[in-house]
Amino acid sequence: MTESDNGENANMASGGSAGEETNQLERGLSNRHVQFIAIGGTIGTGLFLGSGKSIALTGPSIILVYILVGVMMFLLMRAIGELMYHDPDQHTFINFIGRYLGPGWGHFAGWTYWIVLILMGLSEITAVGTYFVTFFDTFGYDLRKWQPLIEVCFLAVLAIINLIAVKAFGETEFWFSMIKITLIVCLIVTALVMVFLGYHYPAVQIHGVDHVSPAGHAGFDNIVSGLSMAPNGWLAFLMSFQMVFFAYEMIEFVGVTVSETKNPRKVLPKAINEIIMRILIFYVGALVAIMLIVPWHTFKPNKDGSFASPFIMVFQYAGLNWASALVFFVVITAASSALNSLLYSAGRHLFQLAEVSSSSVLRPLGVVSKRKVPARAIVVSACFILLSPIINAIPQISNVFVLFSSASSAVIIFVYVLTMIAHQRYRQSADFDADGFVMPAYKFTNTLTIIFFVFIYVTLFLSSDTRGSAIAGLIWLVLFGGYSVIRYRGKEAVDLLN
Repeated sequence: MTESDNGENANMASGGSAGEETNQLERGLSNRHVQFIAIGGTIGTGLFLGSGKSIALTGPSIILVYILVGVMMFLLMRAIGELMYHDPDQHTFINFIGRYLGPGWGHFAGWTYWIVLILMGLSEITAVGTYFVTFFDTFGYDLRKWQPLIEVCFLAVLAIINLIAVKAFGETEFWFSMIKITLIVCLIVTALVMVFLGYHYPAVQIHGVDHVSPAGHAGFDNIVSGLSMAPNGWLAFLMSFQMVFFAYEMIEFVGVTVSETKNPRKVLPKAINEIIMRILIFYVGALVAIMLIVPWHTFKPNKDGSFASPFIMVFQYAGLNWASALVFFVVITAASSALNSLLYSAGRHLFQLAEVSSSSVLRPLGVVSKRKVPARAIVVSACFILLSPIINAIPQISNVFVLFSSASSAVIIFVYVLTMIAHQRYRQSADFDADGFVMPAYKFTNTLTIIFFVFIYVTLFLSSDTRGSAIAGLIWLVLFGGYSVIRYRGKEAVDLLN
């Protein structure tokens, strides 16, 4: 199948004629944009703030967990990459679920993924506001009463960036990623210099921590001292997999940008194949650097159960007392980057859902603006995310929201599993392109990835904190999944797309 054939089929699949070009998204993303979007997609706020809890849970073995989960997420991306390489004109990899598993599962996956994006967006805008307030609190400014307005302003700015042009979004993500990368590289370099010099540091009172961290030194013995695969028990070790898995969540975002890339079949393989190297550098490298300075067994929770940022700890051990403000600035950047990407992705997914819908309410959202962006879908998605300040202000609703947002993280596993099954069906279909970006040993690697996702879901039942989310996710699968399959039973995938 030629590239032009793929484009024609994609046009027909999206409800238009082969010659219709008026409702197509602009291919405004360059190779530079996509490469940094791919990097930024693997670096979230969890690394900067949540890695302390991960280290405390399993010690140095958390490095192995990050590598194992990273390999599985890479296999997911290879499956998505093969599908998107075959038909790069699709707005989202979710479309392949409807194509190869039927319209029922396509309907379920499409709306489920969009809802997950909105719920994650609600969480991220709250995080942006909280981190912004914390950042200025380090300088003695109390902005807590202004947090709702701050959240609205952040969202408005990011929405405008998304509405201007896809190139504006790509440029913004490029610089967001640069800031995150710079901090991690500085952390690694700082750790290596401290180890090389045999640096000794005094007892330090870490900002936001209830205890004084003892005096110590930089060295490899901080990692190997008391080394154990499961220092806090095997239950804690198993629970660490779900924590690390959610740190990698949204790694698939690069697959959504393909349809707006100037040369998708050249850019996509490179962006995906380099994921492993990014994991080794930005996750494993950062964790090793942290534990070279801070003995892993010294990570303790605060009275409220939270953990200090290991990044802040390392820089303050190095005598850089302004590190707290620096790290929170980067955390604001990371959260803003995540929100920016969620808004971009939610807009594209709603655009796709509206474009193939027969509903008179949704159809107007499946239209691109004069700037060739899905402006209406972006605005509607932003309006849903804008509910965050209202939700947080009402305790009863806020408690329910916490459950739903947690459940969204569980539900995304269903979408990943369906994606892997769709990839299996593609490999067994007449569409399979042996000259494409082929996933190696797919019968083994695909099955292994599905088993891994099932394992992650099972671990959600191990902790009382995530058990409710796991149960809520199963209820969603049975009710909405069952409804979707029954509604479109007996219909071909093309029926849904016309």
